[in-house]
This record gives sequence, C-alpha cells and structure tokens, in this order.
Amino acid sequence: MSVTFDVFRGSKKGKIVAGTTTRTLQPNEVFIETTHSGLCGTDEHYLKTEMVLGHEGVGVIRQIGPAVTNVKVGDRVGFGYTHYVCGKCEKCLTGWDQYCENKKEYGYADLDIGSFSSGCVWDAGCVVPIPEGYESADAAPLMCAGATVWTILTEYGLKSTDRIGVMGIGGLGHLAIKLASAMGCHVVVLSSSEAKREEAMAFGASEYHVFRSGDKLPDFKPVKHLLLCGSANVDYPSLMPLMDIHGVIYPLTVDMSNAPIPLLYMNQHGIRVQGSLVASRKALRSLVEFAAEKKITPTSMTFPLTKDGIEDAMETLRFGKMRYRGVLVR
Repeated sequence: MSVTFDVFRGSKKGKIVAGTTTRTLQPNEVFIETTHSGLCGTDEHYLKTEMVLGHEGVGVIRQIGPAVTNVKVGDRVGFGYTHYVCGKCEKCLTGWDQYCENKKEYGYADLDIGSFSSGCVWDAGCVVPIPEGYESADAAPLMCAGATVWTILTEYGLKSTDRIGVMGIGGLGHLAIKLASAMGCHVVVLSSSEAKREEAMAFGASEYHVFRSGDKLPDFKPVKHLLLCGSANVDYPSLMPLMDIHGVIYPLTVDMSNAPIPLLYMNQHGIRVQGSLVASRKALRSLVEFAAEKKITPTSMTFPLTKDGIEDAMETLRFGKMRYRGVLVR
C-alpha cells in the first residue's frame, strides 16, 4: 500500500523547497494527513539540510497497516520528534524509549518524513491521541516544546512544594511557567528585562526578577530547580548563587560550544546540571491529557502550512518576534 504526499524540505542555501514523497505503508505504520505543525528552533538548525522539517505535528489518520491495533482511521493524533522505537529493548520497556537502543534499525534517521507536509507515515506506537475538545493548533506545540519542559517537571523528582525557576520567557519558557504553575509549584521567573513581567504573572508565575549575566540578587530566595529556556549561551558561574543546596539546573536549549562549569562551587553545594531533551511516548501522552484537563494552551501565532508561510514563520522566529510558538495550519 503506497501513499504520496507533499513535503517541505530545507536546502543547502537555507531556503524551503517543496517536493513529494512516496512511501509504502509497513504493517505497524499509519498514514497521517497533517493539519497542523508547530515550528521549533530545532527546525532552524536543520534548515540547511535537505531533510523534511518539522516534528510538532497533529493530523488525522487516513490509512493504517494490517498490524495496527492501537489507533484507527479517523483518529486525531499528534506526532513528535521520535518516529520509531523498537518497543523491546530495556529502555523502551522501562519507559525511557526516547533513548531506544534500536532507533536507527527502525528508521529513526528517516529524512523524508516530518510535520512540514501534507501527510506523513509514522510508526503507530509513536502517535499520541489528542483528547476531544482540545484544539489541534494548541496540541501541536506540545509535541516538542511542551514535552521538553514536561519531561523535566515529571521525570526528575520535582515536587509541587518546590521553588521552580524558569529563565527565559519564550517558546519553552512560557509553557514551563503555565505547566509548573498548574502542577502547584511556586514558579520564579528570571528575565533580562521588565518587558514580560505582566505576561509572566498572567501565565502563573509567583515571582518575577530581572536578571542578566553577572547580576547579583541579594534578597533572592534560592530555587531547587532551574529550567534554562532562553539563550543557549549560559554563564553558569552567575547562576550558582540562585541555586538551593542540592539544586538542579536543566539546560533546554542547544549550543555547540563548550560552557565553563564552576565545579568547586557545585561540589560544595551539591548542585548538578541535568541534561534532557527528547520526550518519551509516556511523557507525551501524559502531557496532552494534563493540558486538556487543566485547559492549558500555548500562546501562539499561526501561519499557513505553505512554502511562503513556513519561510514567514521561520523569519519571525529568527528575528525574535514570535509570541510564543509558531503554528503552521493547512
């Protein structure tokens, strides 16, 4: 059973290129008609490759393989960064399938599928049912941005009684504030200016502090967990006084350069830096259910899912004008 669909790729010149892809549906695969796609900063990193972009998709299942039992034609589903998992290795069986040992064997590095498309073929085990009544345009950014912060909030021992710091109010940060607040946490926002104070408090922040690299906050009560959701160029020494004993810092943006870490201070105070990026299937599903139940929605801007619409959205993101996630709509 073959399906052909339109796709939008990056290119060596950094321009969006329209094309088509034909795929043969395997036994445990589904064909999804894409209706919405979130735009992520990672798409900017991949813009000069020739792969199909996008990993924050929502759409409707139009065809299923003969072995598919968990979803049916007509279901509305989301799909994120992970295309395939084996479901059999230790990491899959213990709930950490984002680190599946057999991803390459199962087509993880497929360059011909993504959510910048009219459709895609996905492993049925990696799609996420979208609850009835929850808008697709709101669900799309949860597939990566929401899932990234949700993994931190649910997988690393955070408690509702903890002081949770969020540095940077953007695509990741605004969702971190909304989700942590809905979980009952005391959310402490750190931003480089006063400009977003009112918005941050409306999102659920309990405190707002203006903080720039090298600043000192003499009356600041330390946080137990600090999510770095802004610039990838982090001055770790300046963060140390913000952290409680045995506090944890979570860098959630990607930087290819090395960052100096003040090991002596960290050892003296038991502070650690915890890496985490791609969400598991379990995390995605629990996030969508939580967001629907608590009526948490991203703050977003919409663009048409066309070549021109994608380029417009990426330019908006590139120049820091996105408030706060971009969503492409067919």
